[in-house]
Amino acid sequence: MRFYWVNEVNDMRINQCTGEFTYGYEYQGLNGRLVITPLTDRCIMTLTTALSFNMGGAPAGPAGTGKTETVKDLAKSLAIRCCVTNCGEGLDYKAMGTIFSGLAQTGFWGCFDEFNRITPEVLSVVSV
Repeated sequence: MRFYWVNEVNDMRINQCTGEFTYGYEYQGLNGRLVITPLTDRCIMTLTTALSFNMGGAPAGPAGTGKTETVKDLAKSLAIRCCVTNCGEGLDYKAMGTIFSGLAQTGFWGCFDEFNRITPEVLSVVSV
């Protein structure tokens, strides 16, 4: 990622692969950064390419490989707040509607951990 100040628009821009992103200015403290390995680097490049086409991403893999932390670290790099929701059996369609409404109103990213645990009834409502 490369960060540039563009005088013409008086704003910060971030370039990654083929995408250009606007800096989000969401201060998130001075906590540590994720260790970048070839796998996390590939995941970040794939996600930023998808974002440049106005699409989302869903990293998949075994438990404990850093999928959620990679998404959170990418959001922090772009200065966008990322809200992680642990999906379980207690999550119903009303709660998901509230979460999506909040994400849409604030512009935050939503990271849904354990998404495969959502019941089919809730998943059908979420997909619509």
